Amino acid sequence: MPLTRSLDDATVVITGASSGIGATTAYALARRGADVVLAARSEEALHRVADRCRRLGGRALVVPTDVTDPESVERLAARATAEFGRIDAWINNAAVTAVGLFDEIPVAEFRRVVEVNLLGTVHGTKAALRRLEAAGGGVLVNNASVLAEVAMPYQSAYNATKHGIRGLADTVRQELRVTGRNNVSLCTVLPASIDTPFFRHAANHSGREVTPPPPVYPPELVAETIVRLLQRPRREAYAGGAARLLGLQWRLAPALVERMLGWYTARTQFGPGVRLAATGNVFRPDAAAESTDGWHGRRRQLVRMTAFGLAAAGTAVGTVAAISRRTRTGRW
Repeated sequence: MPLTRSLDDATVVITGASSGIGATTAYALARRGADVVLAARSEEALHRVADRCRRLGGRALVVPTDVTDPESVERLAARATAEFGRIDAWINNAAVTAVGLFDEIPVAEFRRVVEVNLLGTVHGTKAALRRLEAAGGGVLVNNASVLAEVAMPYQSAYNATKHGIRGLADTVRQELRVTGRNNVSLCTVLPASIDTPFFRHAANHSGREVTPPPPVYPPELVAETIVRLLQRPRREAYAGGAARLLGLQWRLAPALVERMLGWYTARTQFGPGVRLAATGNVFRPDAAAESTDGWHGRRRQLVRMTAFGLAAAGTAVGTVAAISRRTRTGRW
């Protein structure tokens, strides 16, 4: 079911709200008059996001939160309820990543990515469900990325957590249905590459500059997708045409698309610069409150869209050929 209240009378909790998609979603909701509860590790960055939300017309509460700590997430939920009386929607958005070959990513960093992305979503979901039910219903949105459905090399920890988030959402949604708790909707959003500081903040063991694989979409696209889910919930929603196309191709010919996407992203997620190994923001927050990172320039986007279009066309041809071959041989 959708929000039981209109957005201009709703209280929405957002984790990972200090930059990127989280901050942009907070701005989109503030413009609509919502009360936003901003959670992330960096209090300094959260206050900058909150100031802008207030200028846009919404009320904002800053709650520094480490989503890997279930007690910290419970305090977040309690503060939101104490300040605004209820929680109408909760957006699990906090995420970090470690880039590099699987056998080169330190185990401590891999574990931390799992703790932030997957267990952070677990803790948020547990805290949210009880409050949403107490409010008479609401919407829970998990940001899972298109990498919850497909995969790309050098992102093993991130891929694993995003697949886990999607599976978690599917299971909890089933449990809500079979236990008759139909007043809570659980939605999963699957964005394509988004122009945020996420890639610059990644732990990096590749030896190269990390860049978002094209095409790259603005974070406002994801924010508006999330807003629509709050108003009209669905099981899943893609953000960006490339995400939808990749999902379709992966379902039609997974082995072929796995090879093609591996080849494509191995060549497009790195820039020309050399980088020393770094832990990025995996263990320590970044104080910046930036929504974008300059990847969605018009000229850059045209080049990226052209490159992706060529790759997608080649994949589509291969997909059709694979389906035809499988149909003739009867082997799937």
